[in-house]
Parts: sequence; C-alpha cells; structure tokens
Amino acid sequence: MVKAVAIITVSDSCFKDNSKDTSGPALLKFIEQHFPEANIHTIIVPDEKEIIERELKYFCDSHIDLVLTTGGTGLSPRDVTPEATKAVLHKEVPAIAVAMTIASLKKTPMAMLSRAVAGIRDRTLIINFPGSKKAVTECIEVVKPILGHGISLITNNLANVRIVHDKLQSDHTCSHMRNTNVDISKVALRPRQSPFPMLEMVEAFNIVDAVMMQWVERTETVSIEDSAGCVVAQDIIAREPMPPFPASVKDGYACLSLDGVGKRRVQAVVAAGDTPLSPLTRGQCARVNTGAPLPLGADCVVQVEDTKLIQASADNQTELEVEILVAPKPHQDVRPIGFDIPLGSLLVEKGDVIDAAKIGILAGAGYQEITVVEHPKVGIMSTGNELQEPSDSFLRPSHIRDSNRIMIKSLLKEHGFESIDCGIARDHPGELSHALENALAVCDVLVCTGGVSMGERDLLKPVLIKDFNATVHFGRVRMKPGKPSTFATCKYEGRTKFIFALPGNPVSAYVCCLLLVVRALRQCTRYSGEWARLGVKLARDITLDPRPEYARAQLSFPDIQDLPVATLLGNQCSSRLLSACGANVLLELPGATPECPMLPAGSVVPALLTGRIDLPRL
Repeated sequence: MVKAVAIITVSDSCFKDNSKDTSGPALLKFIEQHFPEANIHTIIVPDEKEIIERELKYFCDSHIDLVLTTGGTGLSPRDVTPEATKAVLHKEVPAIAVAMTIASLKKTPMAMLSRAVAGIRDRTLIINFPGSKKAVTECIEVVKPILGHGISLITNNLANVRIVHDKLQSDHTCSHMRNTNVDISKVALRPRQSPFPMLEMVEAFNIVDAVMMQWVERTETVSIEDSAGCVVAQDIIAREPMPPFPASVKDGYACLSLDGVGKRRVQAVVAAGDTPLSPLTRGQCARVNTGAPLPLGADCVVQVEDTKLIQASADNQTELEVEILVAPKPHQDVRPIGFDIPLGSLLVEKGDVIDAAKIGILAGAGYQEITVVEHPKVGIMSTGNELQEPSDSFLRPSHIRDSNRIMIKSLLKEHGFESIDCGIARDHPGELSHALENALAVCDVLVCTGGVSMGERDLLKPVLIKDFNATVHFGRVRMKPGKPSTFATCKYEGRTKFIFALPGNPVSAYVCCLLLVVRALRQCTRYSGEWARLGVKLARDITLDPRPEYARAQLSFPDIQDLPVATLLGNQCSSRLLSACGANVLLELPGATPECPMLPAGSVVPALLTGRIDLPRL
C-alpha cells in the first residue's frame, strides 16, 4: 500500500516560473487516480546536483514510500538528475529504467538519449522520468503495474507481497497452492468429535514450558539504549571502580581529621569535575562541592553548616580562612574509591532482565553495548475466507476486517516482543499450506488465529499434521475462552518451528496469546514464563461456567488496607473485544460444580496481572 509520494520536478526554467511545469502535474494526476489515499508532496528544484541530492535524502528520511523525479535525464551539461539519484541510492533497480526505455523506443529513437535511473534508498523507491509531459505519461504506464508490489517488497509487507505473488503465479485453484495431503471433498465424513484430549491448563502450561526449552538460544549485541526488557546473556563485570576517586558527599570543606576544630586556611577550591593540584597539609582545607574529588592528604569533609567564615578577600569573592566548629572524624562524608561499585564487581548477572536502573549502572560503568539473548522471530497470521485487511476503505459483503493480527502484534510489543505480519490465509488446504510455508520460512514462532475448531473449513490442524508432519502437543484445553487452542512443532529447513494455533474469536485470541504465547516467548529467553498472581475480591456475584474461565476484569482499590476489588468488563462473550479494553487482570474462575454454581460478591479469587495497575491517590 502506497501511503506517501513525493514528486520532484527538476528544471531551471520551471524553478523560475512554476507555470511552465507540465510533467510534474501529469505525475500528480496519475498518483491521485491510482493511489487516492496517499499523501502527496510536490516540489520544483533547479538543475543543481547538490540540491537534488538534498531533497531526495530529505524525502527518504521522512519515510516517503515513492519518490518520482521528472526532468534532467538528458545529455546537456545541466542534466544531472541521474548522477544525483545514484549518489543517494543504496540499491539500483535497472530493469525499471530498461523497461521504460524499451517502451519509449517504440515511439521514438530519441529514447536512446534518456539516462533515467531507478533504485532504493532505505525503504523508499526512487524513479527518474523524462522531462516532457508526453514522455512522462508514456513511461508511468510502463511502471504502473509494479509500483504497489515493489513498495510492499521494500517495506516488508508480506501480506500484500503474497497476494500479488499468488495472482501472478497462477489462477485461484492451482499453482499458488502448495501440494497438500488434506482432502476436504468428503464433507460428510469429517470427524464429529475432536481426536485431541482435553487438557487442564496446568498441563498445557507444563507442556509449553518443556517444549520451548528446545529453543536453541542465540545471542546478539545491542546498544544499552535498546536493551530495556532484554535478558543478559553473560555476566557483566565492572571494569573500573565507581567513584574512581575519593569524592565529597556534601558541599563543605575537605580537611585533615587530625586537625580537629579550629581555624583553617582555604588553600584551594575544588568543584565537581576539577582535579586538585596540590595536597593539603596541617592547618589547611579546600572548599569542595558534592561529588568533587578530595585533594591528597584530606580524609574528611566538614559540611558548610559546621563552619564559620573568618576572613574573605576585599571583594568577598574568595574565602581566605574559615573555622571548623565541629571536630570531624576520619572518612566523614567521603565516598572512598569503589564505594558504589568496586572494581571487578558483578554489575549485571547472566539471566537478569535489563531495566532503567541497570541501564544507568551500565552507562556509568562505561558499557555502550551488551550481549543479550536474541528474541525469536515471531510471525502472526490470520486465517479465514471472511477476512479482509483493516485498511480497506470499503467492507465487502459478508466480510469482516481482520483485527487479530494488529491486536496480537500490539499485545506482544507491550511485552517486549516484535513480530512479522504474515498476512491472511484462506480456508483452502493448498492455500493454507502455501501460506504456512511462507510464514515458517521467516519466523521461529508462528501465531495463527482461526481455523482450529470443528468446522469443515477449520483446516489448520490437519494441514500442519499431514503437510508439515507436525507434532501436536495439545489440541484442546479445558478453559474459557480458547478451548480449541493448539500448540504444535515441526521441522522446517532443519530447524524446529513452534506454532500456536489460537481460536479466531478476538477475545479468545487475546487471552490465549497472553497465557500461552507470551509465556512461551519468555521461556525462549529463559525469563520466567509465570505471571504475577494476586488475590482479589469480586465486586459482584458471578455465575460460573462448566469450564475454568479467564475473565477480563479491572481492579479498583476502595481501601488501600484491603484486597483490590475486581469488576468484570462487560459481556464476556469471546467475540466481544470490548471486554478486554482496560483489563489489567485475568480472573482465574473455577469451573462450576453442583455444589458451587456461582461465586458471591466479596469472594476472593486468584488473578493474573496482565496490565498496568494504577494505584489510588492517598
């Protein structure tokens, strides 16, 4: 999807008189017609290489998807657009210019004199066009078919890339489908009961923990600025003491403690960052600020409040003599070398999670980069014939916009994990198999939503088993929401891939992602997968479901001395995502029994802390 376009007209004459520009408006009209939702920027510059380079870099740094230039591609001395473009490109795409030349040669042999260039800088596609309106109109038709797909490739929009690939490779029933061993032709013979046993949640958790230990830990080096939330891969030792010199704890006077009370000559002034030039001797002191180094000979600091001025310079800008009123003790108000961090001490231990305080310690110790456990590459894929992209302007009949991918992507990001969008897979064995193959090629952990229940088009489990020889570690869990949640592994290109197939209902996907996927990803970094639990009181009566339920709730603190109170957030139906908005806990409600069909208000239940807690004001 093209979101932003820049059009640069390069012409001395048009720069002086904008009304002479006809090729720029022709490009503008084309973009408005074919990419009506794109933000468009237009500019006219003279034929100056440095100016052209500057504008190209500006638009690329501004995350523009597509930059089109017109003019300056000929043979005259002032025609320097190709040179300026080549100077900023990271990759050339010569076939674009070749295609335009071939098409133009069919119109005129003069096309041989055009030197257009095309290529990529960062995530921006840049294409040079000739300077005449006629040539621009002809050439833009040549590149029109590849613009959207090219930008999808550059921006790593796998969903759009896959759609285009599928359209180009074949019709809807053949070559874009992977060979599949799943036969859906005999609908009447489909299973009426799930072949997968129903596991208790504790069993599912234990399986996830055990299987994810197969993840082969990899490490990477990151800057400390980007390390928050990362798990340290090796012990980090202090390479220097902190402080590296005896430092004053207070504003006052560095003294010799054996001098006791009495008058002192102020021998020097030492501020933080200064280096004392002379040692102190008996009867001398040095005025020091907090954090300043002590002169040699000094072993204590007397705070300003325990002194009296005896003599100052005529202009009162310099203290010459002070009186120490309280006898100091050795080492008083002095931080000795290594007081905060001794040389060789353990700053951060392997397995620690980096937070703001640890970043501060590492920065103070001179570390700019550290080795951390690399996070697995996570792919997110939705399945369903009824789904369309949330960015589509118009909702097609009988369709819904896919909210699961962006929701799960955001949820994982909240917990420190980035992810790759693997698009929407259709409910056909061949297409689903093809989509899974593409996704497994780019990720270590794949999170799918939809296609795991008992419908005739719920194909994820059979496709995984029959086409990828996957091991399904569990296919049903005794929980609400999320009973058909599935966890599987398979070998792909010699590496173990971990697949979570979650229900398609948004709340089920949300809850199961929190409980299972986030837990698994934390296990990959050897960071405890367990959620923090706390006891909470129910605000209202709750009728229990036969299955143990994870109910979305929000905490309040009516009495700071008492347990927090949990209030359910709206209808807990698995399709109503509103019940997750504002939730900061999942209540672990037991399954109903004849003896206990409901829990009255005030009952204490365990809750998993999943969101930010805002404490009341005291």
